[in-house]
Amino acid sequence: MRALLQRVSEAKVTVDSEITGQIGPGLLVLICAMQGDTEAEAEAEVLAQKISRLRIFKDEAGKMNRSVSDTEGAVLVVSQFTLGADSKSGTRPSFSNAAPSGEGERLYHCFCEKMRATGRPVETGRFGADMKVSLVNDGPVTLWLDTDDLSRKGK
Repeated sequence: MRALLQRVSEAKVTVDSEITGQIGPGLLVLICAMQGDTEAEAEAEVLAQKISRLRIFKDEAGKMNRSVSDTEGAVLVVSQFTLGADSKSGTRPSFSNAAPSGEGERLYHCFCEKMRATGRPVETGRFGADMKVSLVNDGPVTLWLDTDDLSRKGK
């Protein structure tokens, strides 16, 4: 699984002018299940735990030393198959690295449940919909996580 995290002071996602998810301070997580995620439910657990504990929020001294859990922040999770893009050749990316739609949706919902299990409030987009995401990136702080990298490094 791949995730792009953005520390936000606020974020929301709309589908057909309807707000499907909205948060104040916390994290916007764009998530993509990848082709060949062999232990995807375990990977969703690892990723959710890592995200909830990442120390990317400022402490009293202004240092990035607090997690979204420490700050009691919320999480907005939005599915984004384009994170699986392969743009190595040509000018039109291939998205065949992303998991097929049915599997991707199952794993998206699995990740959302694992994220909720960390105790953070979780809002979501709508899988497969044409979504409009707006955010105020705080910092800006943006990080890329891939479970392939996490499993090699011992999480």
